[in-house]
Amino acid sequence: MFRAAKQNRIFQDVVDQIQETILTGKLAPGNTLPAERELKEMLQVSRGTLREALRVLEQKGLIEIKLGVGGGAIVKGVGYEQVGESLALLIRYQKVSLSHLAEFRKTVEGDVAALAAKRAQADDIKRLTDLLDKARDFVEMGHAYVPEFIGVDKEIHLAIAEISQNPVYVSLQHTVHDNIDQYYETFLSMKEREMKENYQDLCDIVGAIKKKDKIQARSIAREHVLRFNHYMEGTGH
Repeated sequence: MFRAAKQNRIFQDVVDQIQETILTGKLAPGNTLPAERELKEMLQVSRGTLREALRVLEQKGLIEIKLGVGGGAIVKGVGYEQVGESLALLIRYQKVSLSHLAEFRKTVEGDVAALAAKRAQADDIKRLTDLLDKARDFVEMGHAYVPEFIGVDKEIHLAIAEISQNPVYVSLQHTVHDNIDQYYETFLSMKEREMKENYQDLCDIVGAIKKKDKIQARSIAREHVLRFNHYMEGTGH
């Protein structure tokens, strides 16, 4: 399964070998890596080097290290968390400007909405309609329910991504919407007017998806991103 690590880059080579074995499916989620002693012999590395490499792989979310009887390094596989790790850090710690984030989001959100309009089935429309009903309830309850409204807004964006049936877009949308709260808290003053505008945009996007109007769905989604970026930059009030 593994070969002796290259001595000139021994630590990184250990990480790369184990990572490749997981990503290529030679080790499936739920499988356990060989025991530490066996791995050391296969890779011909010290215990310290091996343990440090395993810690890196655990931080990447590729394995989970369990202690005790029956423990070991368990393969977790790859999900959107691993795919979007670097982007998540950039967004979470606001290392991307509002304008650059908006440029990125308007393209992604527009394309996702257009694909959803093309591929949505009846049960998808019902799912979106039910979420819109939840969002409307929070809008009607007023400003005190902004956090709950934003939560449903996130559900709708993720649902549209899933309806697009493109796993890359699903991954991107999860990464963006799981980490963008920092920008909202810092830059967006969402009062009842903004809640109502946001809700209307969502209704219009879902309406375009229901009509299978790809052009309109893309346009509304892009305009939505740009308008709320305008608000966050402080020039919309």
